[in-house]
Amino acid sequence: MIAPYGVILAGGRATRMGGGDKGRMMLGDRSILDRVIDRLSPQVPRLALSANGDPARFSDLQLTVLPDSIEGHPGPLAGVLAGMDWAARLGATHIVTAAADTPFLPGDLVPQLVLAAEAQGKPIALASTPDPERGVVRHPTCGLWPVDLREDLRDALKDGVRKVVLWTERHGTALAAFPTDRGDPFFNVNTPEDLDAARGMA
Repeated sequence: MIAPYGVILAGGRATRMGGGDKGRMMLGDRSILDRVIDRLSPQVPRLALSANGDPARFSDLQLTVLPDSIEGHPGPLAGVLAGMDWAARLGATHIVTAAADTPFLPGDLVPQLVLAAEAQGKPIALASTPDPERGVVRHPTCGLWPVDLREDLRDALKDGVRKVVLWTERHGTALAAFPTDRGDPFFNVNTPEDLDAARGMA
């Protein structure tokens, strides 16, 4: 039985929000990041935070902080790699990642990703939602990743791969479908307008 460790990806520079840690912005009486932790932590045996810069700024969260091992802010795949390395050191076989700016994550994110990977016979699983125009939308920062692919990912990042889907397609990717009838569970806060919208949804 797969029991993935959890990794929250908070390594982005939040340029559209004026910089800083956008996960710390308040959404009601709690920060966005607190809401992500609340959603993900009950689903995993251990949880860490992928973030660069001074880790002391997250000391109140009592989470292991994982910096990128690849220089130059190469994006979310670097956070996935940091999470894989951390989990492998602790003996875990998989991680599940979620973005630090997605406060409405599904309460069954982890089991549905595991189920999708097993049912579809793929090593990686990504969350997806239906879209009336595009059909299916993949959410590449919310996924299940086997740690035994970490050296392949490290090599890909060193070769300049930055887009998640470019790397996942090499290995086979299952899609775990989540409903949107009660709103988009992967709504992410990228702009001040998004934050206003999220406050209306909270």
